[in-house]
Amino acid sequence: MPKTTKVKKKVSKIKAKVAKPKVKKLSKIKEVAKSPTKISRTYVPKETEKYMCEKHKIFFRIKLQDWKKELIKANNEALYNGSMDDNSISADIVDQANSYTDKNVEMKAINRQIKLISEIDKALARIREDTYGYCLDTAEPIGLKRLMARPVAKYTIAAQEKHEKNEKVHADD
Repeated sequence: MPKTTKVKKKVSKIKAKVAKPKVKKLSKIKEVAKSPTKISRTYVPKETEKYMCEKHKIFFRIKLQDWKKELIKANNEALYNGSMDDNSISADIVDQANSYTDKNVEMKAINRQIKLISEIDKALARIREDTYGYCLDTAEPIGLKRLMARPVAKYTIAAQEKHEKNEKVHADD
């Protein structure tokens, strides 16, 4: 008889060991199941909050997405409803030159906006990767004021100046 009681005790100890990890897994599930952070449309990031907290990321993601939608809408209107479709040839050579210049300026503006949309997409990717708001060169915080003024900023002001100097030196070559 004593042998069977020892076996029962071992079995109960094993059951107790198995039950503990299940409790830990449940607590992890509760942590993951937290509701996503929501912000109001009037929210503005504050310097007193932790830099690039969840609210900041959501704010800048919404700002970038809205900006991208506006640019796409403006590009579509310029391409499909603007004077870009004006194929009529005027008899006056001055009118033709003026029309050509206007179309050229519009195309340059559209190309700049397309590049800006690409920069917005890169900024949105940095938000997903949790690198948004930090300088790509120095990994220092870019700063809320700079990001509010230029949400696609990749560098701190000092690093940006350095890049611009390098571009100027290479352009002079």
